[in-house]
Amino acid sequence: MKKSALTCLTALAVMLAAPVYADGRLEKIKSSGEIALGHRDSSIPFSYLDDKQQPIGYSLDICYKIIDAVKAKIGVDKLNIKLVPVTSSTRIPLLANGTVDMNCGSSTNTIERQAQVWFAPTTFVTATRFLALKSSNLNKLEDFKGKTVVSTAGTSNIRWLTGANEQQKLNMNIIAAKDHAEAQLTVSSGRAAAFFMDDILLAGLVATSRNPSEWMISQDAYTIEPYALMIPKDDPEFKKIVDDTIKGMMKDGSLAALYKKWFESPIPPKNVNLNLPMSEQLKKVVANPTDSADPNDYK
Repeated sequence: MKKSALTCLTALAVMLAAPVYADGRLEKIKSSGEIALGHRDSSIPFSYLDDKQQPIGYSLDICYKIIDAVKAKIGVDKLNIKLVPVTSSTRIPLLANGTVDMNCGSSTNTIERQAQVWFAPTTFVTATRFLALKSSNLNKLEDFKGKTVVSTAGTSNIRWLTGANEQQKLNMNIIAAKDHAEAQLTVSSGRAAAFFMDDILLAGLVATSRNPSEWMISQDAYTIEPYALMIPKDDPEFKKIVDDTIKGMMKDGSLAALYKKWFESPIPPKNVNLNLPMSEQLKKVVANPTDSADPNDYK
């Protein structure tokens, strides 16, 4: 009898400890009436804070389109949208444990990350470069031998940088910053010689900086980085809604319109224009959507 009671208590404890999204994110969203979006604070123009400290950006606009599709799927007219700040280091754990339902930022789709999360179709293609002050006269990777450099913690860029440092015996001291804004400050204050990151994010930081003319972005590109929204792993029903929405946006031209809004028009808070036409790699993806993590598929 005691053993039976203990078994029942154990089973109850397991049920209580089970994640609320065990039956899928759609069920969780419908029952709670809420969808949580992970956002960044300085990933310009994908996901960042405006002058009123409100999250805005290209990736968030895509997520809002997906929310409309989710509402139609689960049969509700309204969902509370909870905006959750995430960093490069916290975005995957917070998605995996159910705190957020989609990460709407600047996340590179990699094979390693696919072991923990799934990705939507690619919506931007970028590359790793470095940001430095023009006065430093640093132009090539080998120029940083023995110097201190910085990248953002939890990114594919810092993983690449660490590997290149070891393979090429550059003896660099690599600082891991908590976010992109902190990394740029590390360079401007003289604590690091350069910031290695995706070139589009570097361009956004430069365009919105106090003195854009004092910065340079390297000519050399070191990696290919396909960006996509991060979504829950092993939830095919949720992924289908996300994928179908993005593919539909690519087909009907609404994704191209969002691209023009965020990359070829003045954007808040300073009304700077990145003047970045859609790349041939992204045009290829729009014509033939893919969620591939293989850089070779974007060449």
